[in-house]
Amino acid sequence: MRLSLTALACSALLLTACDDVIVENPAVEYTPETAPAAAATRLAVSPRIRAQPADAPAAPAAPAAPAAAPRTPARAPALAAEPQRVTGGPGPRRRVVEPDPPFVSTPVATLNEPWAMAFLPDGRLLVTEKNGTLRLVNVATGQVGTITGVPRVAYGGQGGLGDVILHPQFASNRRIYLSYVEQSGAIYGAVVVRAQLDLGSGNNGNLTGITRIWEQAPKVSGQGHFSHRLAFDANRKLWITSGDRQKFDPAQDMGGNLGKLIRLNDDGTAPSDNPFYAQGGNAAQVWTLGHRNPLGIAFDAEGRLWSHEMGPEGGDELNLILRGRNYGWPLVSEGNHYGGGPIPRHSTRPDFEAPKEWWTPVIAPAGMIIYSGNLFRTFRGDAFIGGLASQALVRVRFNGTSASEYRRYGMGRRIRDVEQGPDGAIWLLEDGGNGRLLKLTPPG
Repeated sequence: MRLSLTALACSALLLTACDDVIVENPAVEYTPETAPAAAATRLAVSPRIRAQPADAPAAPAAPAAPAAAPRTPARAPALAAEPQRVTGGPGPRRRVVEPDPPFVSTPVATLNEPWAMAFLPDGRLLVTEKNGTLRLVNVATGQVGTITGVPRVAYGGQGGLGDVILHPQFASNRRIYLSYVEQSGAIYGAVVVRAQLDLGSGNNGNLTGITRIWEQAPKVSGQGHFSHRLAFDANRKLWITSGDRQKFDPAQDMGGNLGKLIRLNDDGTAPSDNPFYAQGGNAAQVWTLGHRNPLGIAFDAEGRLWSHEMGPEGGDELNLILRGRNYGWPLVSEGNHYGGGPIPRHSTRPDFEAPKEWWTPVIAPAGMIIYSGNLFRTFRGDAFIGGLASQALVRVRFNGTSASEYRRYGMGRRIRDVEQGPDGAIWLLEDGGNGRLLKLTPPG
């Protein structure tokens, strides 16, 4: 047997920690830490318990850049390598060199204003289209079918058909949950329903047994900041993001549920252990308050819930959601009112919960996962946020309860939603008409 010089050297230095070096199109080097198993899964096909964000104005976005635009205080360039971390005892250690770019993007299907998606146990994909159509996509063939029976939606502005998630026991009860916007005269509000999904032959199906379980209160004028993102946690509690509807003050008013993060039982009733349950009414549904337009929620491996929301002119936020806390909108923000009117910063009001990361200029965040798969070895535990105005996939790295942007990948289009597939691939929905469904996989 012939031994290479490297192998002989490693054998001689076995007890002095010879590295096992993997080189894959060198870019960013680090030694990944072992991530704990996910606290809960989405029918064992997704790390988001979302199933488990205003939309950015349609004005021309700044050109996507490989590094994040600096904020104050300025951060190190996004592509800079972090210090090498080495763990473990004596013996070979592995240094992983992440490819640059770390994925290839493959278009799978084209849809009309797609908004959200959820994988079924058989690997097919439910996709909502903002105009009120629920699609069923065979991701192996690209064939796009239709699920009928969706309630009528109020389409316009930021309103329409929103999120879709599966009940944690979907395999036995066939229930899915949808959010959408309805109109009553001149006023609007988001609604959440549950229904049974009946799949027929081919790539089509139907919704039956539609039951209304929640609505925004009060309904108000305008067609912005509905939010209506959905998630299930490991205890089968349903989480709903409810935006401030561009009305500011309702985010601090416990008489309504606007500008709040909502926690419910799977039938829409309020759990008795909610922090404001004793107040009754809308307050009984509330977990946190003082939110503007939260459009992404995901649980990390420790079971912590993270939510991002769009700021005004500057100040997009990533928040760690803590029971009963007030996040300050519209009394504090890291951004200003449109037109430049100042808003006090979080530092002036320590009684409000401050964001763990924020962005000025804005990224216009939409959709989010915290990656738990094995297909991308260096991604585990990182958040991936869709960027609308930034036209990017924004990667955030956590250190316990701290968070910071790590890298930004220009995608050339507004990214509306992000999902993890059953095999660990990352899936993206482009925003707008002719929005593509993209599959991201490792290069090579």
